[in-house]
Amino acid sequence: MYENLAILALFIFLYSLLSGRLERTPINGAIVFTAFGLLFGSYGLDVLKVDISTEGLRTLAELTLALVLFTDASNADLSILKKNFHIPQRLLLIGLPLTILLGFGVGLLIFDDLSLFEVAIMATLLAPTDAALGKAVVSNKLVPANIREGLNVESGLNDGICVPILYLFLALIATTSQGSTDYLAFKLIAEEIGIGMAIGLSLTMTAIWLIKQCVARHWVTETWKQLPVVVLAISCFAIAQILGGSGFIAAFTGGLLFGSVTRPKGFILAAEGTGDTMALITWVIFGATVVGQSFESFTWEIILYSILSLTIIRMLPAFLSLYGMNLRTDEKLFIGWFGPRGLASIVFAVIVLNADLPGSNTIAMTAVCTIVLSIIAHGLSANPLIAQLASRIKMAQKNTG
Repeated sequence: MYENLAILALFIFLYSLLSGRLERTPINGAIVFTAFGLLFGSYGLDVLKVDISTEGLRTLAELTLALVLFTDASNADLSILKKNFHIPQRLLLIGLPLTILLGFGVGLLIFDDLSLFEVAIMATLLAPTDAALGKAVVSNKLVPANIREGLNVESGLNDGICVPILYLFLALIATTSQGSTDYLAFKLIAEEIGIGMAIGLSLTMTAIWLIKQCVARHWVTETWKQLPVVVLAISCFAIAQILGGSGFIAAFTGGLLFGSVTRPKGFILAAEGTGDTMALITWVIFGATVVGQSFESFTWEIILYSILSLTIIRMLPAFLSLYGMNLRTDEKLFIGWFGPRGLASIVFAVIVLNADLPGSNTIAMTAVCTIVLSIIAHGLSANPLIAQLASRIKMAQKNTG
């Protein structure tokens, strides 16, 4: 245990010192964390001996994602979002269903050993994009504000929307459907979204009032400023989950409200640092415990589907959903490409493994392969493609000016 603590502590220390420099290079964030876990884990130097269950990894990934969603939403510029909400609206209402349908169709062609519902589960599992992996894009001021906010809102809501869809397919496999499937799907989705939003908004509004009252009376010390947003984000997530809603939607909507009503920067900065640290630990554990043992399970079908999931299955629906909007072709392709898969897919893969389906291992290995490819591809391409997009926008503005 102490060896693990020492290795992780030294790694976090060194990365925190070099983070600013690394973030300006293609080699940063999840690539470094996962590679470190793989190198020092049992399939590398075997000095980082991590013993964590799939449930433990799921819990860590869930809490990390909830905190990242809350802080990202808190930093969102709602004035820009109001003017450009049609981008995430189309990506969620048109692009997301099309992504699941296309993923289902491609999966039927590639995987002969999976049932219809298992293919549907795999397509749903890999549909949501990841807020943590997309942070390099949504936080970079070189990316146009409408695209930044659009991708941020999409990644904040699509995983919560996919949760009831995933559980619906799992339920259809496990039991004989009673009544209307359409009604069941609508009920599950409405409950997840409705309860999630209600908890996120009500809990955050109460917390904002309490924070303002206590800050006005100078009751909050500098050291304890580090905790309120962290525990608020986790509370939104956990209470929504307990009551049958989507904890991810609760965290994101709570963050939007928190950032729009009050912006005590000291509170949010501390939560961002905590979220970054938790993400680092999650990816290190993912690299140390999951990636190495998964390589031998990657078949050509899994690799092919993973590549298609990150490209055609994601990019074509996103491109089509943005048809007719005042966006250039390169901007639509940029939005389509930056749909990384990460923490949400890890959580969903663990849920599927626990369901013990005949095709659980194939689905989980496809998720792992897709996530690994996403970490590499989106990590390496983020800064170069952002610079390229910014250059084209500058050139277009110069030509029109």
